[in-house]
Order: sequence, then structure tokens, then C-alpha cells
Amino acid sequence: MIKEVIVVEGKDDVSAIKKAVAAETIITGGFALPPSVIKRIQTAMNNRGVIIFTDPDYAGEKIRKIISNKIPGCKHAFLSKDEATKGDNIGIENASPQSIIRALSKVRYEVTEERNEFTNADLVKNKLIGAKGSAERRNILGQALGIGYGNSKQLLNRLNNYGVTREEFEAAIELLKE
Repeated sequence: MIKEVIVVEGKDDVSAIKKAVAAETIITGGFALPPSVIKRIQTAMNNRGVIIFTDPDYAGEKIRKIISNKIPGCKHAFLSKDEATKGDNIGIENASPQSIIRALSKVRYEVTEERNEFTNADLVKNKLIGAKGSAERRNILGQALGIGYGNSKQLLNRLNNYGVTREEFEAAIELLKE
């Protein structure tokens, strides 16, 4: 049983989560996020903690940001686009139970103090931007670190704001060399 309440976008996501783990969920129903849903998420955060587990697409990222801004201290779980895609549909509902379990095992806290451990120089040096295959390298790195795929700006933000250590980063970079 997962202690925290998992916030997802829709009822099909809830079904996929329930196939993987025993957990309570809250459905956002999209990014309109009415005050009643925000209040439920805040109550869950106060009582048990919250894991935001939205789809790896634009709408999912927008929902994640809205909730994070309104309710600081949430945990975050990420799936890769590959794991969440069936045909041209991207969503948690398409992921295997194993992928969901793996994503939930790599949950990250968002740090509240500003951190600049990682810079664009780290991304350039490790061919995560400006090199052939950079997008695929960012995808593999994001999966290994449990922070999901992002363009270079998103990746840098997540490296600095989800508590990734230099040691974790270097270990994940080693995976890219294999």
C-alpha cells in the first residue's frame, strides 16, 4: 500500500494504478482544477502526503506545475513517453504495472530553496544538448533518475529542483556510455 495519495488526470489512470499498486487516488479531470479538487489535494497533502503522477505530455506538465505552485511539498513520479504511449495516445493508463511500480519507486521531492548544482555546461559536456542524439540521451537520463523526459530547460530545472545529487547524475551518465 502506498501511503501517499496519488494525483492523476483521469479514471483510466486510476485503473492502471490499481492494477500496479494499492493506493488512494485523486482525479484532476484536466487542468481546469476546480477549487474543490485543489482542496482535496491540500487535505491529502496535510494528512498523508501527495504524489503527482501526470501524463508525460504538455497537459500533464501544466497540471503538475499548477498543483506544485498551489500546494508546495508534493512528491513527483514520472513515466517516459515510451512507457506511456499506445498508438498515438500518451497517458499513465497505457503503462504496464511494472512501469508504474518503477516510476513510483523513484519518486522525487521538489526542493523549495533555489539550487544551481547543475548548469548548461553539464548538459553540453555530457551531450545532453547540442549534439546528435541529445533528446534520446535526455530521455534515458530522465528515466534513470526518475525525473522524466524534458527538453534541456526542463531537464536542468528538474536536476536542480528534484534533489538530484552530483553522484546520482554521474552514475546515470555512466549508463549513457554503455
